[in-house]
Amino acid sequence: MASYITLPGIGGSGSTHWQTVWESAETGFSRFKPADWDSPNLEDWIQALDREIAASATAPILVAHSLACLLVAHWQARSSKPIAGAFLVAVPDPTSTAFPGAASGFANPPLSRFRFPSQIVASTDDPYGSPDYVRDRAEHWGSSIVELGALGHINGASGLGSWPQGRRLLSDFESNISGSPISTTG
Repeated sequence: MASYITLPGIGGSGSTHWQTVWESAETGFSRFKPADWDSPNLEDWIQALDREIAASATAPILVAHSLACLLVAHWQARSSKPIAGAFLVAVPDPTSTAFPGAASGFANPPLSRFRFPSQIVASTDDPYGSPDYVRDRAEHWGSSIVELGALGHINGASGLGSWPQGRRLLSDFESNISGSPISTTG
């Protein structure tokens, strides 16, 4: 069984968010712990992610939501720590008027191709990231993409509960990357 690190976005994914539900229901999930969920600092979040990966017994799969998707793009350009892959849900557009000003340090994510397998999961009516923006990120990052119907920001407010569709997508992603070489260069 793989190990997973959940990477919530700004605010830290509350009790009704699918990330929190998955962490509560299954072993193998751990959450990275930055100093502040509400006033995110890119350097702090990168260091917190590095610490959590270093503490993992195996190369983990990153399960990122929203702002944490941009974190993964910034992190992968700076760190060579090994991961098995990244599952990126609801990639936000930092140039959008909906993007929180407190997260401005995460703007301008690197456009370089990721050194590990990745998959983006997107909603057709996400107020933080248009389908065109998300497709563009997938192309630059070398990510596969799954476009779902209208699920909003795919968060607690979307009313998804344990989000079984998302859990199946994560399992499928894991199956597709098992056996893939894990890059440790960056």
